[in-house]
Amino acid sequence: MPEVLFNGPAGRLEGRYSPGKSPTAPIALVLHPSPQHGGTMNNKVVFNVYQSFTSRDFATLRFNFRGVGRSQGSYDRGEGELADATSALDWLQTINPAARSVWVAGFSFGSWIGMQLLMRRPEIDSFISIAPPANMLDFTFLAPCPTSGMIIQGDQDEIVPEPSVAKLVHKLSYQRGIKIDYRVIQGADHFFTDKTDNMQKAVESYLDQALFNPASMGFALSA
Repeated sequence: MPEVLFNGPAGRLEGRYSPGKSPTAPIALVLHPSPQHGGTMNNKVVFNVYQSFTSRDFATLRFNFRGVGRSQGSYDRGEGELADATSALDWLQTINPAARSVWVAGFSFGSWIGMQLLMRRPEIDSFISIAPPANMLDFTFLAPCPTSGMIIQGDQDEIVPEPSVAKLVHKLSYQRGIKIDYRVIQGADHFFTDKTDNMQKAVESYLDQALFNPASMGFALSA
């Protein structure tokens, strides 16, 4: 899990990177919660999702947005953070030019950034969005959503009420050709306190199905 530093729009960005075992290993970018509320790449949910990808031989990167940890710059209301994510994906693709698929995952604020990145980068094959803040941030840009993916939400989330996420899922699911695997974790709050294992098992079951039976997920990954 080596530390990496790469250039972003506001200066150096700090990350942790795990390479795949083969030149064609799929790649995954994992995005952390809001820097304004203490979010970092070492958040437990982010770390567990990162581990889920690496254990399935994805070349995986998690990193700190500008102004977090050793990443340079300062918080930029989402605009700069989206630019950071774009630079991170560029870096990841540069060192993995033969990757057979591209994934993005995010938790809370990171899921909002990840979904925006999804709209701008057509090479992204799928996404995992955990506790997307559908009650606080605008997700109307997903019109249409370019690819199928997974959304995970806790039914006891005190920050993002589950019905607001269910409404987003309903909207996306009715778009042509889009399949959303929506998993509600019973008893889970926004940070999945004491429910991280349940969240991780949901992520891993989705990844396993996507890797071994991609056609059933509503998309086809390159061989």
